[in-house]
Amino acid sequence: MEERRLGRDPVGTEVDDGLLVERARDGDAAAFGTLVKRYAGLATRVAHLVAPGADVEDTIQEAFVKAWRALPGFRVGAPFRPWLCRIVANEAKNRARSARRRDALTLRTSSAAARDEPPSPETITLERDEAQALINAMNTLRPDDRLIIAYRWLLELSEAEMAEALDVPVGTVKSRLSRAMTKLRTQLISAGGPS
Repeated sequence: MEERRLGRDPVGTEVDDGLLVERARDGDAAAFGTLVKRYAGLATRVAHLVAPGADVEDTIQEAFVKAWRALPGFRVGAPFRPWLCRIVANEAKNRARSARRRDALTLRTSSAAARDEPPSPETITLERDEAQALINAMNTLRPDDRLIIAYRWLLELSEAEMAEALDVPVGTVKSRLSRAMTKLRTQLISAGGPS
């Protein structure tokens, strides 16, 4: 069952996502602005989880622009939150892919001495922390595995919302989540981190 998200319109009455999307599809920028305010935190978390270290502000700004442009194709009655998660995740993946290409080019052109710099004391300290061990393990996973774990355990999406956000059946969500969690556990165990 779709979860109804309520907010307030400019005159203070509560408005659910469906009505705001409907208004936004009709060109009401204020209605879309309400959706942006409502989901900015979620978009930020998705961007951070999918592409750690990327420019999150640019990612979510571009994702909301893409969402605004894609509203005419939004399926009436569909939940907005998973749809937006998919747009943000795709934008974050695209930006991370571009950043990796730029980084690879930079590495190829940089000197050998610059590549052999020792890690900073802050990095060494953070790597000893259990939270850092989890982050490190997550970062070794494929982006799709990171995303499904993030959707379930960090963003607390239901299986139905995950299926909607990933555009796959619920059964596929269950199997992908199980495989991703197994990979994460393996990474944590091999790194000597928490299990």
